[in-house]
Amino acid sequence: MKLIIFIMNRVEKLDKLIRELHQKGIKGATILSSTGMAQKLLANEDTAFIGSLKALFDNPRVESKVIMTVVKEDQIGIVYQAIEDIVGDLSLPNTGIVFTVDVAQVKGYTKAI
Repeated sequence: MKLIIFIMNRVEKLDKLIRELHQKGIKGATILSSTGMAQKLLANEDTAFIGSLKALFDNPRVESKVIMTVVKEDQIGIVYQAIEDIVGDLSLPNTGIVFTVDVAQVKGYTKAI
């Protein structure tokens, strides 16, 4: 089993992504609101350095979403592909980051897996 964690910067695409994941057989996920470190630093512009960081962001945002789902190993590619189909190329700025963590055991909501 794997835990996929996707920090989504383009939150306007959240509903479309969730629908796509569901259509691809991913039946459960947890969605959390989050704020990145850079955004938090930019919110507090007490120093000239932090103020100069603002110029690096072409699309300043207030929040992002963290989407977590536990999947079987053979579903990882399905999730990654759905993310890039909806959100775009993750190597581009302001799209997000996704990573996978091994899960030794799952109890509870296992019927969706």
